[in-house]
Amino acid sequence: MNKNKKKLSVILSAAILFLAACGEDKSTSTDSETKGETNKFKIGVTQIVEHPSLNAAYDGFKKAIEDAGLVVEYQVENAQNDNSANTTIANNLVSSGVDLIFANSTPSAQAVSAVTEDIPVVFTSVTDAVSAELVDSMESPGGNVTGTVDTQPEAIPSTIAFLKDELGAKNVGMVFNSGEQNSRAQVDAVKEKMAEVGLNVVEASVSTSAEVKQATESLIGKVDSLYIITDNTVVSALESVVDVANEHKLPMMVGEFDSVKRGGLGAYGFEYYDIGYEAGEMAVKILKGESTPADLPVQYPQNLRFVLNKGTVDTLGIEVKDEWKSEFVE
Repeated sequence: MNKNKKKLSVILSAAILFLAACGEDKSTSTDSETKGETNKFKIGVTQIVEHPSLNAAYDGFKKAIEDAGLVVEYQVENAQNDNSANTTIANNLVSSGVDLIFANSTPSAQAVSAVTEDIPVVFTSVTDAVSAELVDSMESPGGNVTGTVDTQPEAIPSTIAFLKDELGAKNVGMVFNSGEQNSRAQVDAVKEKMAEVGLNVVEASVSTSAEVKQATESLIGKVDSLYIITDNTVVSALESVVDVANEHKLPMMVGEFDSVKRGGLGAYGFEYYDIGYEAGEMAVKILKGESTPADLPVQYPQNLRFVLNKGTVDTLGIEVKDEWKSEFVE
């Protein structure tokens, strides 16, 4: 009788240890899986076209995500400046179940915001988020969309002052895609400011990058300088504009530093990498549940700087004044 009891006790002890071990394994597995699900996210990326500024913004965005320690799978789509493809990409990202969408340009952000009110959208490289109907206001976005803009309030006035006071411009040529809302908004703002100081704007509109060189050539004899804003279509074919400008000795001010590096004379601007990084920091707060797009004000670029291209300065034979306080790129 005692022998049977002892045998039964051993069996029961073994069973208890087995069940305890199973329970421990199950708990450990569940915690691990939950942790993985919590820290791994899927981000959809939509970009209107390939060019250095937008690419730098995307690099900055990814770096902010990396610095925050988030594990992210990216689904990256590029519309190659095709509006129909842009819309298709927006629908694809929404249906793919991403946790957040990074929209890199005004057309990209507009396409995405038109097809979802639920998925958080963080944009950058957008010129006028309010006019583009992406947000209710800069301070209070009000929906599922927020981000960083690529217009520094003093950039356009400073550029116009340089054209007039330092380069002696009177008739300024602007090549842009009138179908891009951000471009139309910039051109209208430039025209208003130039009219205030007695400068005249001569427009040349394009719809594709293949038209950029011919449009620029159409301005020869009508203008004494050029001002190329942050237009995605034109910037993607900027070398065509640079060639025409240099051939005809036309000083060409541009809207951002990458265009200076590619041959523009100069720009009052900022690094697109930085506004991409700031957008990434906003995305981190949203993914961590610390905030929502509606609660995150749209941000302007910081630290406006003046940069000149030394090679273009030499090509045009421009004398650099000490009071310009400029930085140089080759």
